[in-house]
Amino acid sequence: MTRTIALKALRPELPRVADAIESRLDRYIVTRRGQPVMVLMHPEDFEGLLETIEILSDRSALKRIRQAWKEAKTGKTISLETLRHRLECVSY
Repeated sequence: MTRTIALKALRPELPRVADAIESRLDRYIVTRRGQPVMVLMHPEDFEGLLETIEILSDRSALKRIRQAWKEAKTGKTISLETLRHRLECVSY
C-alpha cells in the first residue's frame, strides 16, 4: 500500500514507518510543503522495480514479451508438464 506522509510527521514516526515497510512492504511518498520529495520502500521492492525498468529498456526482450503475450491470448500455449519434459530433454 502506498501512503503519503509529511516530512515533519515522518521524523517522530520513522520507527513505525520502517516497521510497516519491512513487514507489509508499504511504500511512503514523503512530502515537504505538500510536494513529493522522496519515496521510501523496501529494498526488495526497489530491486524489482529496477529489474522491470531494465527488462522494459531492452528492446529485444520487450519484443519477445509482446510476442509471447500475443501467443498466449490466441491460445498458443503448452502445458506445464510438456514444458518440463522439453526442458529435461535439453542437454547442457
